[in-house]
Order: sequence, then C-alpha cells, then structure tokens
Amino acid sequence: MQQLKTVWQSGSTHPENAENLDNIRQWWGNLNGKEISWVERLIPQIGGLSEIHWQPQRFDETFVIVNPEIREETLYWYKPDYPVQRNNTVDKLELDNLQQQLYIYPQLESELVIRVGIPEVKYQTLELNNPEIALGEDNMLLLWEADQELEIKIYLSNENIAKLKELLAEKRPIQEFIG
Repeated sequence: MQQLKTVWQSGSTHPENAENLDNIRQWWGNLNGKEISWVERLIPQIGGLSEIHWQPQRFDETFVIVNPEIREETLYWYKPDYPVQRNNTVDKLELDNLQQQLYIYPQLESELVIRVGIPEVKYQTLELNNPEIALGEDNMLLLWEADQELEIKIYLSNENIAKLKELLAEKRPIQEFIG
C-alpha cells in the first residue's frame, strides 16, 4: 500500500530517507513535458502550513516543465523557450501521493514553500433554461436551446437511464445520485 506522503529531509538518518528521495526523484522526472502549476507561498509565522491560502494569486505560474531531475539535494529543470537551467537546493521535499503535488522547502528561504503539481481540472458549467429535450437511439439524451444555439448530446448507460427515470418519477434531488 502506498503511503499518503513521501517525505525526504536533508541530513536525516531516517532509514527510509534515501528510498523516499528516489521515489520523489522518479515522480519529479515523470513531469517532463507536462504542464505544471508552480505556486510559491510564505509560511505564516503563526499557524504555519495550515494557514497557507493556496487560491490562485498573481505570480503563480503554469508552464510545461522540461528535463526535471534531482541531483544530490538540488532540483533542476528548464522552462520552454528559456535556455538557462533553473535549480533550487532544498532542505525538505514532501510528496502528497494522493493529490500528486510536491511541496518544496528551499534551503536558502526557510520561510517559503513551493507547491508543484498538475493543474487542477476545471469543469465548464453550461446553464440551459428550459431546453428542448429528446431521447434518441442508443440511449442518447439530446438537450438543445435555440436562443443560445447550443446542443448537448449525452449518451447514457441503461443503469443511468434507470436512475434518471427514478429521479424524475420521485422528484428527488440529484445530489442523492451523485457519488
């Protein structure tokens, strides 16, 4: 079973420290060519990490990381169209295996934490007001609204058709079916 967090600490004699660094090194290397979010925050004097607000801020970055690697206690990477290799020597690395985010604690800036990860998926919400509706072949539910010039085709399994019928028959809130 994979642990929730993998932690590496500079100078630690913990028996799993070297193995944890190898796991983090592999994760960091696997980011090559992927779009990442790079978020830097000051660690509050009172409350520490739990008080950090991770909501998007002006200087947060999203970019495709190139050739990320870890050598010794230093993370290296390139930004696209920028020929100079970037680096950061760290005191501690903490990989959140569940959220797939790496928390970087730089050696020279002990009041700073950097969070690197794959940007969050942002869902687009479409709002239709009393659209036309039809059920077509292959359990296709068709919704359209002429005013917005919008048509949505939804292909449902037999199980989801049954859920929809139950929901409509009982007029139960949709939250009961989301799970």
